[in-house]
Amino acid sequence: MFYQIPSFLLDVITGLLGGACLLRLYMQAHRVPFGNPVGRFVFALTDWIVMPLRRIVPAVGRWDLASAVAAWLLVMVKYLLLMLLVGGLRPAILPLLSLFGLLQLTVSGLTALLVVYAVLSWVPGASPLLKDLIDRLADPLVRPLRRFIPLVGGVDLSPLVAIVLLQVGAIVIGNLLAGVYSIGR
Repeated sequence: MFYQIPSFLLDVITGLLGGACLLRLYMQAHRVPFGNPVGRFVFALTDWIVMPLRRIVPAVGRWDLASAVAAWLLVMVKYLLLMLLVGGLRPAILPLLSLFGLLQLTVSGLTALLVVYAVLSWVPGASPLLKDLIDRLADPLVRPLRRFIPLVGGVDLSPLVAIVLLQVGAIVIGNLLAGVYSIGR
């Protein structure tokens, strides 16, 4: 319990802030406008860490690397605090551990995006602004799959296949993360 509660709270905080940084990166890469409520929320949550990093981390094309570095730093702080909590500080593996944690956060965020996308496609009368935003964010993930997966009874199964593939990726990343963590022991 002494470890579970702080771990849960750090997961929530890192998921919210790191996820917002990754969403900012993803929205900018796909040129999704930030004038909507979600975009304003993302800016409000991330400006404090992304804007100072932009002075030292340049963008590469459409990719705002400052947002990626911000998310990675947030994950690193999470793992550092957890290591300090259990008394097993392993600074040598912390950057690599944080990279795999960032990949896990990315997979979780994309999975959540696809779940919302699928649910909104079934709900008539959903907010057109929100639906358009989610469609623009999810389309790059499902579009390649639609070439291979036909509609089944008028239902698009590509979001389900994308979620399954992301979950397989999450399993692989989780095993790699466990391997990195055991190396540091």
